[in-house]
Amino acid sequence: MSVFSSTSTSAPASPATATTSTTASAAAASRQPTQAELLDFARRVAADAELIASLPLDPEGRTWVRLEGPAGSEAWLIGWPPGTGTGWHDHADSVGAFVTAAGELTENSLAARLPTDGWKTLELTDDVDRERRLPAGRGRSFGRHHVHEVLNGSTERHAISVHAYYPPLPRIRRYSRSGQTLRLEQIERPEDWQ
Repeated sequence: MSVFSSTSTSAPASPATATTSTTASAAAASRQPTQAELLDFARRVAADAELIASLPLDPEGRTWVRLEGPAGSEAWLIGWPPGTGTGWHDHADSVGAFVTAAGELTENSLAARLPTDGWKTLELTDDVDRERRLPAGRGRSFGRHHVHEVLNGSTERHAISVHAYYPPLPRIRRYSRSGQTLRLEQIERPEDWQ
């Protein structure tokens, strides 16, 4: 398993940090994993108690270890200090899945398909907000352009989760939100995470 560790309050490290694939991995990467396969992978990794316990946790910022995901996907084991979160974002053209391995995470998401490009500000309707509480062992998959934020609402406990994306993240769009107004603030690309 290839790994990369860091501490940050922003996006995980660059997909460029992955190690060279073996011939078998290259063959597996020739097909695209489904959302269900990404979720199954995240569940299996989240159940690996030894791996979960090996993640270095920092009281100040998120930590992560890069994992080798299925069929050429990008995967991460992420530690969340109490009170931390991602802010509103999407993963552009990537599908994904994540599972809480320890603690509990909350996902706030928008149940609306947003335009993919060409806008800076959108007014959301009142019925688009969704909230999911994801205790250890629970997770979800999502499609392209899924806008969400993930939070560790605990004031005392770290949470740990496993995430997988395909294709490897080409960009992350970050948003600010005030009431029902969603504003595109920044587009990050892998070279921004180095």
